[in-house]
This record gives sequence, structure tokens and C-alpha cells, in this order.
Amino acid sequence: MTFDKTTLQEKVTIINIRTALRLEDSNVDFLFDYNIFPSHIMTFLTQWSSEKRSMKVGDTILQQVFFPPVKNFSQKMIFGVRINDVIDDAKRKGFSYVTLEGHVEKGESIFTLEEAEAGLIFKIRTFSKPGNLLTTLVDTFLTSPYQAYCTRAALANIKRQLEQI
Repeated sequence: MTFDKTTLQEKVTIINIRTALRLEDSNVDFLFDYNIFPSHIMTFLTQWSSEKRSMKVGDTILQQVFFPPVKNFSQKMIFGVRINDVIDDAKRKGFSYVTLEGHVEKGESIFTLEEAEAGLIFKIRTFSKPGNLLTTLVDTFLTSPYQAYCTRAALANIKRQLEQI
């Protein structure tokens, strides 16, 4: 999907992780396995898991999104995204992806676990706008609130996984 990132709305959401572990001591496999969103919101299939290897730039993720977020009583929508960066620095780990044609959104999402002065933080940074006419028309009262709900649920899911370690 083509887009000019400078025309997209940027949103950054962060959650603090209560742990004594430093980033270098944390198991971040769940992040690179794309276990970010709770299963009542989305299930997924990643190219790298199908091919039994690690994530790399160019890989795709097939997302099955549930709307409303109730697995057995929802409209199921299938979208694709492509990995465009894998981040593996000493103080920051994660990845980003861009949406593919037909996705409900147009843009890029960046998921990172970072070491900050106060400890670990998980950050979701998005550059996006509605991907089609329908989602543009319902953005204010449906698309944006649902995206915000999914982001909050993802942050809580990540926090739960990291604080259990």
C-alpha cells in the first residue's frame, strides 16, 4: 500500500513495565513471535513461524481481526502487513510493519521494548489513517475508538507477559 508517512497521524502509547530485569536479561521471544494482541482481538499467522525461522524484513503477517472483540461472536476480517524493520539494539528491541493493500488502515506500526532510566517500557508508535472510504466515514465514532481499545489491550497484554517473568 502506498502512502506518504508525513501525511499520516502519529500516535505514541507507552506502558511502564514493573520488573527488576534489564532489557538484555529479558526474554523478548513473545515480541518477535508477534504475541502482542490478546487472542479475543486478533489471531495471526506469520511467515517466519510457517517457515520455522526468525523474523526478517519482508516477512508478512496475516491478521484475522475480530469485530467486536469476541472470538466466537464477531465479524472476522483478514488483513496483511509486511515487516519493514527489525530492531535489535542494546537498549531497544522490536520491529515495525506497514499495511498491505486492502488493510482497514494505511500506515506503519512500530512495536518496541526499550530500556529507559526508570526501567523497561513498551511503546507502540503508529503513523496511520483510514485505509478506505468506509473506514474514513466511520473513523470518528468507530475506527479510531476501536484502534485505541486494541492498543490499550495490547499494552496490557505485553505488560502482563513481561511482569510474569
